[in-house]
Amino acid sequence: MKAIISVLGADKPGIIAEISGCLYRFNVNILDITQTILSGYFTMVMMVDLSGMTCGFDEMVGNLNGLGEKLGLEIRMQRNEIFDAMHRL
Repeated sequence: MKAIISVLGADKPGIIAEISGCLYRFNVNILDITQTILSGYFTMVMMVDLSGMTCGFDEMVGNLNGLGEKLGLEIRMQRNEIFDAMHRL
């Protein structure tokens, strides 16, 4: 199973390290990543592989939400199928 993770917020050091560290702790593999800074705002989209994940989907979402609150970022994770269906219109 794959998922899309999107991140948006004010740029600061360590964002990628914190998020990738969280994913690593739960054995989530990053398949593709793109990130940029737009007028001081950090934006990132990742495609991740959840097949080896050591927690449930909802727990992973909760961990990313908590990390987002800690870092002052908006972090969302959606299953790839849902993301594809939303953008097929």
